[in-house]
Amino acid sequence: MDYVYGPGRNHLFVPGPVNIPEQVLRAMNRNNEDYRSPAIPAMTKTLLEDVKSIFKTTTGTPFLIPTTGTGAWESALTNTLSPGDRIVSFLIGQFSLLWIDQQQRLNFNVDVVESEWGRGADLDILESKLASDTAHTIKAICIVHNETATGVTNNLATVRKIIDAYQHPALLLVDGVSSICALDFRMDEWGIDVALTGSQKALSLPTGLGIVCASPKALEASKSAKSVRVFFDWNDYLKFYKLGTYWPYTPSIQLLYGLRAALDLIFEEGLDDVILRHKRLGTATRLAVEAWGLKNCTQKEEWYSDTVTAVVVPPNIESSEIVKRAWKRYNLSLGLGLNKVAGKVFRIGHLGHLNELQLLGCLAGVEMILKDVGYPVKLGSGVAAASAYLQNNIPLIPSRI
Repeated sequence: MDYVYGPGRNHLFVPGPVNIPEQVLRAMNRNNEDYRSPAIPAMTKTLLEDVKSIFKTTTGTPFLIPTTGTGAWESALTNTLSPGDRIVSFLIGQFSLLWIDQQQRLNFNVDVVESEWGRGADLDILESKLASDTAHTIKAICIVHNETATGVTNNLATVRKIIDAYQHPALLLVDGVSSICALDFRMDEWGIDVALTGSQKALSLPTGLGIVCASPKALEASKSAKSVRVFFDWNDYLKFYKLGTYWPYTPSIQLLYGLRAALDLIFEEGLDDVILRHKRLGTATRLAVEAWGLKNCTQKEEWYSDTVTAVVVPPNIESSEIVKRAWKRYNLSLGLGLNKVAGKVFRIGHLGHLNELQLLGCLAGVEMILKDVGYPVKLGSGVAAASAYLQNNIPLIPSRI
C-alpha cells in the first residue's frame, strides 16, 4: 500500500533513485540466507568480475560496499590519501559541493576550483595548477563526472590528457554516481584511479550499494595512506578476497541478488546500447525544452548531460511549484532545483530503466504543469519535437527482430 495513494503508477523522473525493473524486484524478493555458505561467495565472485565491465576496466579492483554514494566518496578518499594532502577539487554544483565539504571535514588541504553553476570544470585552471606544481604537492584531483544539480557532464578524457601532458603523478578520483552505466565511461583508457557509483542510479537498484573501483596505482597508494578508516577500509575486503569468502561484514543478500539481475539486464541490452539509449533520451528531452521556449541550465552543448536536464524557468515562476504540482495532480516526480539554483530550475531525470515512450509521457505531463502554473506553452509542442526525433532514431529491439 502506498503511503500516499495515487491511481496508476508513479512516473518517477528524478535523477535518482530511479525505476527498478520487475526482474530486479523479483530477484530481491527472497528470504535471508547465510552469507558464509558456499552460495554467496560464489555469486560475489562473479559479481566482482562482471561489475568491472561497467567501469570498462580489466585492471581495477572493485568493492561492493553497503553504503550510499556519500560513503563511496569517503572510501575513495580515506583509502588513498593522508590528512593534510593537497587536493584539487572542482565545484560546479550541489553534489561536487558536498564532496568538497567531505574532503575538508576529513582534513585534506582542498584547493577548490569553482565555476558558475551550469558550466563545467575549469580545466584551464587545472592546467595552470599542474604546470606550477613542479614539486608535485598535489596528491589527487577530484571531479564529478556528471553533476546532477545542473545537468553538466565533464570531459574526463581531457582531464587525463592535461595530467599526462605535465607528467603529474596525482591520483584521479571520479564521482560517476549519475554517469556510470548511462554515459560513456572508460576507467582504464582515461587513467582513472578511483571511480565510484551508487546502486540507485543507472544500475536501477534500491539505494544501499556504493560500488568503488580502484586502479593498481590507487591500491598502492592505500598502503601508505594515513587517513583513519574502519568500515570503508579496502584492506579488510582484500583479506577476505584472498580467503575466498569476500565479505568482512554482513552484506545485503537481497541487494546482491538484485545486482546480479541488474547486470544481466544491462549485458542483455549491451552496455554500449544502454549508453546510446540514454543519448536518445537526453537529446529528446533537450529538444522538448527548446520547443517550450525554455532554457537548459547547462550553458554549452559540450557539457550537456544525457542522464538529467535542468530546465530554467522564467523569473515569475517558482520552480518548486512545478515539482509540487507534478506530484499532487499528475503523479509525476520531478527533481527540485538545489542550493544556488533552488526555485530557478526543475530537473527531468532520464536515466536507468527507462524507455522512450515513458519519457514522452513525462514530457506531456510537464507541458500540462507548465500550463497550470501560467507559462504560455503550446500543448504538444515539446512532445512533438521529441517524438519527431525519436521516431527517426529508435532502433528495433534486437531480441524481437
